[in-house]
Amino acid sequence: MKYALGIASILALALAGCSQQNAPSDKIKKAATDIVKKVDGSAATPAPKLAEGSFAPQDDCTDVPGAEDFLKQLRAAVKARDTNMLVALAAPDVQLNFGGGTGTGQLRAELSKRDWSLWDELDKLTALGCGVNKQGGITLPWFATQDLGPVDPIKSVMVVGEKVEIHADEPGKGEGKGKVLEDISWDVVTLVDDLHPEDDFQKIVTRDGTTGFIATDYLRSLNDYRLVASSRDGKWSFTSLSAKRDPAT
Repeated sequence: MKYALGIASILALALAGCSQQNAPSDKIKKAATDIVKKVDGSAATPAPKLAEGSFAPQDDCTDVPGAEDFLKQLRAAVKARDTNMLVALAAPDVQLNFGGGTGTGQLRAELSKRDWSLWDELDKLTALGCGVNKQGGITLPWFATQDLGPVDPIKSVMVVGEKVEIHADEPGKGEGKGKVLEDISWDVVTLVDDLHPEDDFQKIVTRDGTTGFIATDYLRSLNDYRLVASSRDGKWSFTSLSAKRDPAT
């Protein structure tokens, strides 16, 4: 404990000696706090949720060495629609289940297709948090690394939003005229019928037994795209980008 106080005192003096113009960055402040926490044994601050709900996205990957910089580069490549930058972040033998092939050549080909947009899929994916997988690498989306409880591997879907309305009838149809039964935030529901992507709403049942209709835009298959990345010889790259579905659907 004396050692921790000594470190804290030294850091405090060092920070106090800085002028306002040369104030230390937030990263230095965070590093100072982290050092004291590691020495005195206090618990690390839990990763903040990005939204409300049982499976709202979180970022658990910031403490994995090298992962934060990799994610920044990944998000920058996706935002810029920079094919060369994204391909440079992929492992040479990256696993791709679309297009029937593997490797960066196939990835480059898929990124250039015009009948569907892998870039749009990556936009959605990079907004869904990041989790640490059992192999010590990272996985997007975050909820793919979590225990979701009992789920139907085909019909279970994630509600991707906060306070998403569940309607008694499909809005515009039936006597209920879209009456709202309740709302739901970032949780698993089960499709009553098959998914019909062309429809504006899907009939679902919640874990507590409520049956109703949710807007299709707020539902994401548990088998939808996920990205897995890891460090090989000190270099981070994504080794898998796949979805257990046909990207044309």
